[in-house]
Amino acid sequence: MRSCVTSFFLLVLFSATPGGADVIHLKNGRTIWADHVQETGTHLQYDVGDNSYAIPKSLVDRVEQGGVPPQFASAASDAHDDLPTFVPNQDLASDADLPAKIIHEGHVDRDALSSLESTAKPQTTAAAYFIAGKHELESGNLPQARAYLDSALRFQSDSPTILNYYAVVLSRMGRTREALSFAERSAQLAPDSADSFAVLGFVQFASDRTRDAIRSWKRSLQLRPDATVQRYLDKAERERKAEADFTERASNHFTLHYEGHATSDNLRRSILMTLETAFDDLSGQLGVSPRESISVFLYTEQAFFDVTQAPAWSTALNDGKLRIPIQGVDSVTPELARVLKHELSHSFINQISHGRCPQWLHEGLAQVLEPRNLSGSGHQLARLFAADREIPFNALEGSFAHYSSLEASLAYAESLAAAEYINETYGMSEFRRILERLGEGVSIEPALRSTIHSDYAHFQTDIGKFLATKYGT
Repeated sequence: MRSCVTSFFLLVLFSATPGGADVIHLKNGRTIWADHVQETGTHLQYDVGDNSYAIPKSLVDRVEQGGVPPQFASAASDAHDDLPTFVPNQDLASDADLPAKIIHEGHVDRDALSSLESTAKPQTTAAAYFIAGKHELESGNLPQARAYLDSALRFQSDSPTILNYYAVVLSRMGRTREALSFAERSAQLAPDSADSFAVLGFVQFASDRTRDAIRSWKRSLQLRPDATVQRYLDKAERERKAEADFTERASNHFTLHYEGHATSDNLRRSILMTLETAFDDLSGQLGVSPRESISVFLYTEQAFFDVTQAPAWSTALNDGKLRIPIQGVDSVTPELARVLKHELSHSFINQISHGRCPQWLHEGLAQVLEPRNLSGSGHQLARLFAADREIPFNALEGSFAHYSSLEASLAYAESLAAAEYINETYGMSEFRRILERLGEGVSIEPALRSTIHSDYAHFQTDIGKFLATKYGT
């Protein structure tokens, strides 16, 4: 998604912020959000709701007044909250203390795995590798999760539970075609498992098999109600209804879905050519490319909002598929070309980060890659940072979808400022390093520290200095 920058900078810069939170920035890079902060000798006392707390002043870097509290992004969905809660399956029965043998202080004990592999029964060894793989999946380290689950399948190839998790990992890595066979086998082995049909539906939907996904999710819901599955089913049925008369056209890296009378053949051909050019550009800039064909849907404006339920300010969407409203468009304008490249960029970013990239970095880098810059808005944004009125970046990690148009404008502008700063200070290669660290399961602040040697507190300060130098205050 993206939006245009508006005069929201001036609105925020000069207006009062009733109800704003006080933000305590700790020297270790963490933050505490409080309703009120006051000094009491050697400590800071702060209130959160009806409770009062105190912290030594020696641990505090600074206190920021009138910050934007976490609720600003409270409606944002977690990037990994895309599956139902699995119900434990009995096909992986093992000793109750096995997890404690495998996971020590948040890390997999590889020596313990090797020992079990050489002495234990195959089913116990499979359970041990599954525990390790599940842990790495939940930690976001998809390559290592895949390796452990692959080992688990060597010892128990007919476990629906292992097959489900393996299909999930492959799908999140962008290997949906590979994932499909494992999800299908799980559903065959466990025809009464709601989990198996839920996973099968997710993989089918990602593989552009919407009708099959609808059947799988309906079967899953018959076996066990689940709000997440129901939400995906509703979305798939909206998509099927809107796309009942769609036709497909393929190129090297894309499958274009469109309603015949709504677009001309020349426009469709131009869109595919523009996307292929953007694909080549992004492959060169980021040094990686999505492995499978990317689905692109062209909608009328009403159909776009009906299917996506996107906010009114959005101009396109990438939810694993590129969804582009093209009503009233008869040629690929420079603005449409930027929208196409922006949305395609998200697929590349997800490929490198394995879907773990925070939204501010997602949107900032996508804007840089369009390419776009702050231009005339840089001066207002520099003033915003100078007044310590910017949105803290830890409040910009989740989706922007539930922001108002004015809130979204500022969120996109700050994201672009952060990406401009990284690009002009460290170069495009540093984005790749940050994304790779995220893909290994590292959270964003450690990823920043290991690449540009900065936590959020210093990062925001450095961006403010960058804006003041480049655009003035």
